[in-house]
Amino acid sequence: MSADLNTGMRGTGTREFILPDLGEGLTEAELISWKVEIGDEVHVDQMVVEVESAKSVVELPCPYAGRIVSLHANAGDTVSAGQALLSVAEAESAAASASADGSAGESSGANLIGYGTSEPKTRSTKKRSFGGKHAAVPDATSTVTPSAAPAVPTVIPDAPLQPPTETQTPTEDSSKIAIGESATAAGEQVSPVSSPLVRKLAKDHGISAKHLPGTGHGGVVTRADVLAAVESGAGMSVESESAHAPAGTSRAGEPQSITERSATSAGAPSPVGRADRDTRTPITGLRKIVSERLTKSRQEIPEATIWLDVDATELLGTKRALEARTGERYSLLSLAARFVVAGLKKYPIINSSIDTAAGEIVTHGDINLGLAAQTPRGLMVPVVHGAGEMSLRQLRDSVSETVGKAASGRFDPSELSGGTFTLNNYGVFGVDGSAPIINLPEVAMLGLGRIKDRPWVVDGELTVRKVMYLSFVFDHRACDGQEPSEFLTFVADCIENPISLLPEL
Repeated sequence: MSADLNTGMRGTGTREFILPDLGEGLTEAELISWKVEIGDEVHVDQMVVEVESAKSVVELPCPYAGRIVSLHANAGDTVSAGQALLSVAEAESAAASASADGSAGESSGANLIGYGTSEPKTRSTKKRSFGGKHAAVPDATSTVTPSAAPAVPTVIPDAPLQPPTETQTPTEDSSKIAIGESATAAGEQVSPVSSPLVRKLAKDHGISAKHLPGTGHGGVVTRADVLAAVESGAGMSVESESAHAPAGTSRAGEPQSITERSATSAGAPSPVGRADRDTRTPITGLRKIVSERLTKSRQEIPEATIWLDVDATELLGTKRALEARTGERYSLLSLAARFVVAGLKKYPIINSSIDTAAGEIVTHGDINLGLAAQTPRGLMVPVVHGAGEMSLRQLRDSVSETVGKAASGRFDPSELSGGTFTLNNYGVFGVDGSAPIINLPEVAMLGLGRIKDRPWVVDGELTVRKVMYLSFVFDHRACDGQEPSEFLTFVADCIENPISLLPEL
């Protein structure tokens, strides 16, 4: 949403709520939605905005009470830690703020850190959003003449402006209004596009975002508008100008639409049309973090993978007996997690991480069990903290709660950090095995395959049993083959004969 109210009064009583430190080395987040509008009264700690970092989706509370006078970003924008999100006229000055709406502001400061302009005190100003940054422009109620008009502020390149709502007298500085943008044909719609990500998404699909109708606040073009245009094929125009053949340019100097080019190509197939059938998705947010971490894991870790096929028939029988005796439900994942915790206590080197900077192997005293989970936001690894101190029932409840949250992908940042070992149950996807990628900075991961009827030899006779595969990957910098093999064998023995775990409890 762009700031529609005069926010020039940045003095007494007006406070800015900035995006706080996100922790975990994260410096930016995507603004998902506003929970307030300009003019709303808010109280301290009221949830005002929802943002998505690479770790989680969180709602942020406002630290001030008062009236919202401006919002400095739109849904879909990427905002950085320390950047202003909104401005609040605090309660004691709300009345004064209301009387100042539409009147001349004394000054116009930087609404976002590092950006902003200063206007003369003798004229009214409004805030307008340019690609997430704000600059002062003349109020529609003021009269601008060549002698009184100040220089129009330079706008960041590629940030299209909203069309002027007043008739201005041309000045010698009018050429600065749209740096990097060609003049728009008379009567053609120009919509504000505040997010660089939205402009890039549109450009990747051969669409001019500024020529799409915007559904955001103030007519701002959002990502949803671009995706809707891609699906419908409306608004398609290649943004490259004269770099292509002259036949692709109209008489007005604007790029022709795909339909126009097809009409002038005498029925020849259009390579642009074929290219537009592809879909380009920016690698951002969680997907970007996952890509970077997994790539780093493959590049840095000298990993090795071992596996075992395991008879899980007794495990299934133990699960049924446990549920019948207690009247409670126990998932196979919670039972496997209990076996893993016992194995990590027995072989603590597996519960380690590598401190590359210090050149040290850190063996952790606590067992914080990560559970790889596929969520609507992508692959995440929520952590069951203190799993080593939990009883089977406590561990079951924690695992169940974590799995339940995976359906929405809404985890607190604290739930996604501090893991010391990861358990990956990819059997739920119907696959037998995998070579997992280690979750940095941990040194190992255990994967569980699906349980399936297979031929198996029992007491020298061939029979059908419930069999699953265990895949274990480890970092050769932390250990050699002995401890990982013994750990994997221990877990396999617990699955094949759950009663064998009793001496370890």
